[in-house]
This record gives sequence, structure tokens and C-alpha cells, in this order.
Amino acid sequence: MKTAPTVLVTGATGKLGRQFAHGFSRLGWNLAFTSRGAAAAETLMDECRTAGAPAVIPIIQDLMAEDAAQQVLKALRAVEMMPDVLVNNARDVSHLSPDANGRMSRAHWLGELSLAVLLPYDLSIALTHEPGSPLRRVINVGSIYGTVAPNMTLYDNPDRESPINYGVAKAALVQLTRELAVRLAPRGVAVNAVSFGGVRGRAGAEFMERYARLSPSGRMLEEDEVFGAVRFLASDDASGITGHNLMVDGGWTAW
Repeated sequence: MKTAPTVLVTGATGKLGRQFAHGFSRLGWNLAFTSRGAAAAETLMDECRTAGAPAVIPIIQDLMAEDAAQQVLKALRAVEMMPDVLVNNARDVSHLSPDANGRMSRAHWLGELSLAVLLPYDLSIALTHEPGSPLRRVINVGSIYGTVAPNMTLYDNPDRESPINYGVAKAALVQLTRELAVRLAPRGVAVNAVSFGGVRGRAGAEFMERYARLSPSGRMLEEDEVFGAVRFLASDDASGITGHNLMVDGGWTAW
């Protein structure tokens, strides 16, 4: 009898990460996920068990630590639950706060690049090279701003509301996706990215109206629309796809 596949989702207690965790749980997958907070992790663990995940393993880990990837690997070894799919989703909004002049500090630049690019690299390589690893898919969670620059008319205060290091880091993540796709192909690992447009939930009414005018679809994405692309790339239906950046943006990058 075939056992359920396993997915590892980093930053699973955040806005998008929770959708991914719930989605894989509803499919009957085993779930391992990272979180910085034990309370938030316990809540998500209960939600995912209720949703249908046979096994749920929270990994409480500061992903900014230099040995974060090895600590995650150690936790997975301890429960003998290596992932078939890795979803690199973790982020930290504290890296996106400019100074009084609207400029990003060097520390914020390095923090954003470390979490958005170096950690996905470290985890992907560590899991791929683990003896007997079942890893077959890596999915990097990107943004429209990794492909296009922001439209400044969308924001009241662009420096604060659309920090420059966010988009640059997401662009680097797209290139990392291509690089890893080429380098890990001989090991049978497909690497792709999903770049999302704005997702409804936190934005105010005025922002949503401006966003709607700038998007061909005339609206922001709904939270329940983000899992489908990740589910597809994790599935056997996507077996011939690697090195691709799938835009899920309501047409934002089409014009």
C-alpha cells in the first residue's frame, strides 16, 4: 500500500503558507512545516489534522540562523519524514522597513536576500543530497515584483508600501529557480516558481480600488486561489515542467 506523500512548507503560519498547508492537508498529504512561534504552529497543526493530513510535524526554527537548513534536516530525520515536495515560502516583513528617508539599510537588504534566496538554496541542496531523499519537486513562492517593477501610482507611500529589496530578492529567487532546475535535473528534481499578484485580505478599500483599475482581471486574488498553482506543480501532471515561473496574477504582468 502506497504511503501518503510528504510536503515541507516553510513559513506555513503566514498568509499564503497557511493556504498551502491547508491545501496539501485536504489532499491527504503528510505535512512538515516551519514556524518561529510554537503557539501559531500548534494552531496550524490542529487545523491541518482536522483538514485530513495523516501526519503533521511542526519545526520551530529561526530560519535566519546560519545553520537553519541543517536544523530543519535534523528535525526531519528525527521523525523519518523526508519530503517529496519542498515549498519555499518563508518571509519576514521586518526586513521590509525603510529608514526615515525611505532607504533600506544594509542589514535589511541582507536579511531579505538571506531568507528569500539563500535559505531556499540551502534547503533545496540539503534535501536533494540527503541519502535516500524522495525529493522530486521544489516550488519557490515568488511575486509579480520579481518580474516587473511596481507601479508607483498604486501606493500612497511607495518607499514604505513597496520596499525595493522585496522585488529585487524575488527576482533573484526566479533566477535561482532556473539555476537549480538545471543543476538538479540529473537528480530527478524539478524546480519551479509561482509568482503571485496581490492577494486580498489586508489591503484597505482604496488600495483595492486602485489595484483593480491596474489589473486586467479588475480585482485582487482571493486567498482560496493561491493553492491551485502550487498543487499543479507538485503533481505528476507537471512532470515535464522545470525552470518555469508560473504567474498567478490576474493578468497584471500581461500589460
